[in-house]
Amino acid sequence: MYVADSRAGTPAAQASAEGTARRFAAGRYRTAVAPTVLALGTVSLITDVSSEMVTAVLPLYLVTGLGLSPLGFGLLDGVYNGFSALVRLAGGHLADRGGGRHKWVAGIGYGISAACKPLLLLAQSLTPIGLVLAADRTGKGLRTAPRDALISLASTPDTRGRAFGVHRAMDTAGALLGPLVAFWILRETVDGYDAVFTVSFCVAVAGVLVLVLFVPGSSAAPAVATTVRPTLRAALALLARRDLRRVTVCALLLGLATVSDSFVYLLLQRRQGVPDRWFALLPLGTAAAFLLLAVPLGRLADRVGRWRVFLAGHGALLTAYALLLTSWHGPALPYAVLLLHGCFYAATDGVLMAAASDSVPEELRSSGLAVVQTGQALARFACSLGFGAAWSLWGDRTALLASTAALALCATVSLTTLRPAAREAAA
Repeated sequence: MYVADSRAGTPAAQASAEGTARRFAAGRYRTAVAPTVLALGTVSLITDVSSEMVTAVLPLYLVTGLGLSPLGFGLLDGVYNGFSALVRLAGGHLADRGGGRHKWVAGIGYGISAACKPLLLLAQSLTPIGLVLAADRTGKGLRTAPRDALISLASTPDTRGRAFGVHRAMDTAGALLGPLVAFWILRETVDGYDAVFTVSFCVAVAGVLVLVLFVPGSSAAPAVATTVRPTLRAALALLARRDLRRVTVCALLLGLATVSDSFVYLLLQRRQGVPDRWFALLPLGTAAAFLLLAVPLGRLADRVGRWRVFLAGHGALLTAYALLLTSWHGPALPYAVLLLHGCFYAATDGVLMAAASDSVPEELRSSGLAVVQTGQALARFACSLGFGAAWSLWGDRTALLASTAALALCATVSLTTLRPAAREAAA
């Protein structure tokens, strides 16, 4: 027989019930990621199929098909990877000002990138291709910080590494499928590049539809009292926080010595004599390693410290560069380099955002993450320009040697800078 508890309406009983609910929710999130994370992961998976179809063929299309020099390709690659830095702060600011605008700002960004895919069919020279790529990266810049803010706000501090790892794994599944689709299209069609760009557009539109229909309009985090008005000045003022300043400085330093993926694949092709028709498959090695390692390394970062995993990832990248500089030409070289390359991304991409989220208040989450992303994107933009120029002037080997030395130096400085943060986290 049910007997009513006379204490049910008391404040103590209500507090106990709320505590039980919180513990239940915390336990649930320890065993599974939030639905928002899974929905955003699906959007990223579909969108990455589209974007990686283009990324897989773009280096060969520009260098072989259009005859661009390494310096010209370095300029375009810098635009492709760094132009989004100019709008990331704007995207983060717009998302924070509305409170619940994260989804819609991200949606605008996804839509802009989708609209750029068919424009590649019309661009045949350096200037128009550069403008199309700049517009595409504008879309990426608008969407990245709001998307990562949604992931962060939908997760607990103890599970952010896992949440970002799950998202990045789903994102990378798309990166794995994209080159395969591009490879199949190039083999089966006469005007292969045009077909790749057309199919890429159709897939990108599907990603936008999934975002609109299935991603919640606001974060799953509980409402908090806003203590800071979301402005660009307030976002930049976050750098006064020691923890976030460490994150931003180290991301910028290491980005200055991170050679872009396209150059890594071009270096591998030259070292191993990979035929043009197989070039689009090289990103699969990176994507496969990223996919397998993103979740385990995200969980490891939650347990042992995010900075340790982050710096270890750059150690893997340093090893990959060293292998490319050796005289080894064995058939295992591409597999080793691509495995290390994927390990680098699995240990750094989501882990960096999880670490930055710990230092940013909820009301400025998008803006604060955008500050870190902007520093990193600008640094990688500079690295692409510098590496392309060095390749044109001194050759690919000398350019890679300089980047390897720079990465070793920046990693050493970052280790010294982040060591106090690691000790504080352990305490």
